[in-house]
Amino acid sequence: MPGGRQRAAGAGLSSERRGARAIRPFGGSHPLAKRIGAWPAVLAVTGVVAAASAATTALVTRKG
Repeated sequence: MPGGRQRAAGAGLSSERRGARAIRPFGGSHPLAKRIGAWPAVLAVTGVVAAASAATTALVTRKG
């Protein structure tokens, strides 16, 4: 890449698709909230999304 910069993961996706990809897991927190409560569900889904993001970032930086 020019200037030695790398493209971010998902940089080829439109902003709408990136937004949908980021929001989709939080839609899954609604059924979970019925079982464990609203805030615990939000915290659980946030933790999963954060872990997936960290893993993806680690893979991208390792390849580059």
